[in-house]
Amino acid sequence: MTDDGATTDNAKPLANLRVLEFCHTIMGPSAGMLLADLGADVIKIEPAPDGDKTRRLRGFAAGFFYAFNRNKRSLAVDLKSDDGRALVHRLTATADIVLENYGPGTMERLGCGHAELAAINPRLIYCALKGFLSGPYEHRPALDEVVQFMAGLAYMTGPPGQPLRAGSSVIDIMGGMFAVIGIQAALRDRERTGHGQFVKSALFETTAFLMTQHMAGEAVTGRPPPPMPAREGAWGIYDLFATADDRQIFVGLTSDNQWRRFCEHFQRSDLRNDLRYATNQDRVRERATLRPLVAAILRRESLAALTILFDRIDVPFSPVARPGDLFEDPQLNAQDRMLRIDFPDGAQAKMPRLPVEIGNHDFGLSRQAPAVGEHTHEILTQLGLSATDIEDLRRRDIVAMPRDSTKR
Repeated sequence: MTDDGATTDNAKPLANLRVLEFCHTIMGPSAGMLLADLGADVIKIEPAPDGDKTRRLRGFAAGFFYAFNRNKRSLAVDLKSDDGRALVHRLTATADIVLENYGPGTMERLGCGHAELAAINPRLIYCALKGFLSGPYEHRPALDEVVQFMAGLAYMTGPPGQPLRAGSSVIDIMGGMFAVIGIQAALRDRERTGHGQFVKSALFETTAFLMTQHMAGEAVTGRPPPPMPAREGAWGIYDLFATADDRQIFVGLTSDNQWRRFCEHFQRSDLRNDLRYATNQDRVRERATLRPLVAAILRRESLAALTILFDRIDVPFSPVARPGDLFEDPQLNAQDRMLRIDFPDGAQAKMPRLPVEIGNHDFGLSRQAPAVGEHTHEILTQLGLSATDIEDLRRRDIVAMPRDSTKR
């Protein structure tokens, strides 16, 4: 795909779609990243002169901007000015999709809400990524952690009496995924009707969707589900165990065949023939007696030996990994599936690419996360503005760009 979104011989699935992204933090940028990885021309609209505030977050959020803004172009513009809004309205006429995840009412106050932009481009698909869908809560701001507590995910994650958010921004990212699903459905609708439409995804309803399995369990059993650390197991062996070298391994023996292979390898015919452990249901009932027996067996082996064994006899298992272990994971690095992402101060690290395979498409890295306004000159030139016009806008702080951006 060329800079203006034109198709190439090996065009990605979403080539020729232009996306305007008015987003920050994770939820909106993750949706934009997915669309960009799939081939769309994603233009990140950032506030001039300083850009997306996510760039300056620290601590837990230090890498957010660089992780979720690859493969995008940056246009830095002052939307609070009449001339800045006029530029964005002009760009809207060339767009297929708008993404925005600002607080409720913000885009409307800036003159870039759904009604304003759809009037300019009736084929536009306008996607709002919010805390809540339409309803009594829709006016509220929300965060990933807020909705995890609000919809029961924190309750189900932590031990009893200690609700705990999940160890990743799972709701922000999944909310972005549902946004992309909605957008793709709206694109299909547009093929049929010729018109765009308003799409909305939300953090709270995404979290509630994840609670479906627990809500269904309560509906069937009539009992509230306990938090996951205290849950009633569905399998006899589905636990974390210590190894001989003081490491830990998770093992799930979820079928009778897996139990048979486990017993055969460790030459435990006594366990294999014990009627108390004959079926999975039997093993569930006897967890209190069975788990210590399995723990004693595994405690005599090293993590490396168990890894080789369980891989060979086809038993589900996993060592307890940390995020840093993924950088050199053989599976993630197979077929060049890790992308080398630039971070501040010259740092570079491998990050997972889009986790799908579609034919022979290469969903790799075409652009690092952009500098503030890195593509302002390029995008405005494509809109038909002259170099003199662009310099005038820059001089009046309507747009921002790196000084050398005219060479890009």
